[in-house]
Amino acid sequence: MLLPIEQIISRDDALRLRQAMEQAQWHDGKRTAGGLSANVKSNLQLDEQSELALQLGRVITQALQQHPLFISATLPHTVFPPRFNCYQGGGHYGLHIDGAIMHLPDGNIMRSDVSATLFLSDADEYEGGELSIETQFGAQEVKLNAGDIILYPSSSLHEVKPVTKGQRIASFFWIQSMVPDASRREQLFELDQSIQILTADRGAADHEVRRLSGLYHNLLRDWSVM
Repeated sequence: MLLPIEQIISRDDALRLRQAMEQAQWHDGKRTAGGLSANVKSNLQLDEQSELALQLGRVITQALQQHPLFISATLPHTVFPPRFNCYQGGGHYGLHIDGAIMHLPDGNIMRSDVSATLFLSDADEYEGGELSIETQFGAQEVKLNAGDIILYPSSSLHEVKPVTKGQRIASFFWIQSMVPDASRREQLFELDQSIQILTADRGAADHEVRRLSGLYHNLLRDWSVM
């Protein structure tokens, strides 16, 4: 499932995050690429252990924890601390698949189920830089505005097309879901969205709303892996 979410943080907040990075020291993104990815990666990244990156990451993480649609779509168990990258001057990231296992800063590990790119530049501020994601229906190109996020399966082949003009600045991270099966996770998302619509229409005390809500939680109980 590819899911864009508009304004998961406000555009003003996104621009403030970007402004905070203007004087930051960027490093070659190849140093965090694993295996064959290093051969197709050409971008810049903030030092993920810098105080600035940690501070900005906390702002994003807090926003994610308070966003119902993000929670509904990902059912997060663990969220990797957000990282930050910059593409410019032809920078790109060729076709690759994200690593299945991510090493967290505290020494623990997590499985990558859902990948996320949070755009911190508006789409008209740069040329190129589309995030192209391979799906069963062909490649889908994504280019969103500052504050918007795209969620997509970590198992998918994807790439960032060359940025030929301007700068594409974004945050990226991964989510380990409580429901590792993507098909089941999508079914729960669709069911939850229907429940929310029916709740707004009929009220939380409605018998059918309660019954569907019970079904949702029983499926979540059966399908979740903690």
